[in-house]
Amino acid sequence: MPLAALSGCGGTVAGMGTALASVPGGLPELPAARALASGYHGPPAPTVPRALTEWTLDPWMLALVLILGVGYLAGVRRARRTGDWPVARPIWFCGLGLGFLVIATMSWVGVYQSVLFYARAVQTVLLVLVVPLFLALGRPLTLAIATFPRAGARLEATIRSRVARILTFPAITTLALVAVPFVMYFTSWYTAVFHSTALREITYLILMAPGLAFFWTLLRVDPVPKAYSYAVSMWITGAEVIGDAFFGIAVIADQNLLGAAYYHALARPFGPTLQTDQVLGGGVLWILGDLVGLPFLAAQLIHFMREDESDAARIDAELDAREAAPSPATPSDQPAGPDEPATSKPWWEDDPRFTSRFKPT
Repeated sequence: MPLAALSGCGGTVAGMGTALASVPGGLPELPAARALASGYHGPPAPTVPRALTEWTLDPWMLALVLILGVGYLAGVRRARRTGDWPVARPIWFCGLGLGFLVIATMSWVGVYQSVLFYARAVQTVLLVLVVPLFLALGRPLTLAIATFPRAGARLEATIRSRVARILTFPAITTLALVAVPFVMYFTSWYTAVFHSTALREITYLILMAPGLAFFWTLLRVDPVPKAYSYAVSMWITGAEVIGDAFFGIAVIADQNLLGAAYYHALARPFGPTLQTDQVLGGGVLWILGDLVGLPFLAAQLIHFMREDESDAARIDAELDAREAAPSPATPSDQPAGPDEPATSKPWWEDDPRFTSRFKPT
């Protein structure tokens, strides 16, 4: 049986598990194992031209892209009838968010993700970080609330619920963002997706979910369960960058080949050795992940500085207004004597951010 016949993804080996799924435990046995052992039947060696021309069709991801894209654009059209919707938001959501989803699943990345470890690493970074970032920037929740007011009210109530606040607590979303791909790479889940089309598609969604929650709550461009300060967001983003580095270094430092049985049976005749391929993949997870995380961290720092400047300007304006207002006269209409305590208080005792810290004893 030729390996291409086992593929559920445009003639590549990515969907070979369609035939393997019927084997108990998902192990490559009988016809599938003999097909792998008979020789390599996957895509040709990658080159720069092939990176631009090698494409595969993933019907499930294509359907998801079309549903999200058409639904979003329909919402934009309806929102513009009653108000304004900046053109940048559809570009973020459809052009970049859904565009990178297509690249991650159907371009050369999707073609070679089951053949080259580093291609799978590129796909992981795109699904975990890049796609969710741009989808969140498109403000889909704001669009849904503006387009469907009644359903939007219920959606806002759900967002403000206690359960939502717990699930989107920054420490939880950051842990999930790092832990989900970590668990996938260091368990049998990594190769199981090659043996089942359904599991592969579900894995794509699972990888994107933590990133969507992470960027949604930290960007604060949509309604969120709780608006954390940009100082908190900055520390959380820094933790995420460190987590990406730890994940990538763990892959590089692992002396055992991840998915060794699968890659040995694949018998790829081109490209780097299996150990080098894994090192390259770990570098992609580390460096490419930080290339996404560090600019986001810088953006959080800028927002934090602007928020601090805004708070300082507001406080200065309030203090100026208090100084300009006439002070109430004392009962004797006389200024306080030298031995009488002053009635003025430090500004921070009246600031709402610090009032609870200065309670009279």
